[in-house]
Amino acid sequence: MDLYELRRQDYEVEEIGQELLVAFGDFFRDQCPTSVVRAAEPLGFDQQLWDRLVEMGTTTMGLPESVGGDGAGVVELALVAEEFGRAVAPVPYIEHVVTSRALAAAKNPALDQLLAGAADGSHIVALASFPIQPGSKQLVPAGAVAKSVLGLAGEDLILYTVQQSPAHVRNQGHTPLAWWDFDSVSDRIVVASGAAAQTIYTRAHDERMVLTASALIGLTESALALTVEFTKTRETMGVLISTLQGVAFPLTDIATNIAGARNIARKAAWYLDNEPDVRPELPAIALVYSAQTATHGTTNAAHFQGGLGFTLEADVSLYFLRSKGWSALAGDPSAQLLNIGDHVLASVK
Repeated sequence: MDLYELRRQDYEVEEIGQELLVAFGDFFRDQCPTSVVRAAEPLGFDQQLWDRLVEMGTTTMGLPESVGGDGAGVVELALVAEEFGRAVAPVPYIEHVVTSRALAAAKNPALDQLLAGAADGSHIVALASFPIQPGSKQLVPAGAVAKSVLGLAGEDLILYTVQQSPAHVRNQGHTPLAWWDFDSVSDRIVVASGAAAQTIYTRAHDERMVLTASALIGLTESALALTVEFTKTRETMGVLISTLQGVAFPLTDIATNIAGARNIARKAAWYLDNEPDVRPELPAIALVYSAQTATHGTTNAAHFQGGLGFTLEADVSLYFLRSKGWSALAGDPSAQLLNIGDHVLASVK
């Protein structure tokens, strides 16, 4: 078999990927215990953690070398996203990274100064989830901490910049959501127009779906690990609940779902890096399946911890709430099913 063809079927992490998992896994374990996550609620943003993450090179690793980045691809960014999700870290990692990459892809000299600020983390940027319609407002992920939002308005891809981020909107996922009224923003830069604008925006949205899927995988795995440890000490009628089929089998199902979701997410990431036009449905598939895995996994994780699991004081609630909230940040998973169907239908015509 051709080695390239083999790589299309094998999504095991290579040595550099293993190093990334270890490095960022260690970072988030040291710098982002659950106490930091809780202290950042309800906004979902910790400035000190963000500054330390920037020092790790996270905001430059995915940028092209032509603008001072490290040239990492979606595969590497997805590995970081998995560790970010595992820690449910209160930082706008996904939104900032995919938007920065979109700005760099535009190769617009008018963006040089702003892109430098995005690279050093001082100017947080975000991506509008839907095309911008005149006279309408839009809830923007990371919009409460971002100073600029990239959105598709008609035939133009426009960067909207404000001096002060809009007010935070409380939400179940404890993320920095905010309403952006784009009509009221006067500071605008047309980043790209026509087909180029659509291509850049679609690519950014696809990357956000894949990175969100990866984050949901890490999140679910943390919830599972927490629950497994709980079942090793919790007894009922003199036996550990971990020995009961009604507990052990569903937990195994969660682990199996995580493995499947991880394979799909890494496959989608690989195709975006290497053959972006061959399997355009994969980012949406990765998001939908990871969202289902996260919702099912964290719900059962809370259930198996009994009355404790359904209290806000229990750490499993951190994962349960975010599994619901984060799943919607990259686009409604239910709506993505229609997107998948459209891609599949187009491929057989």
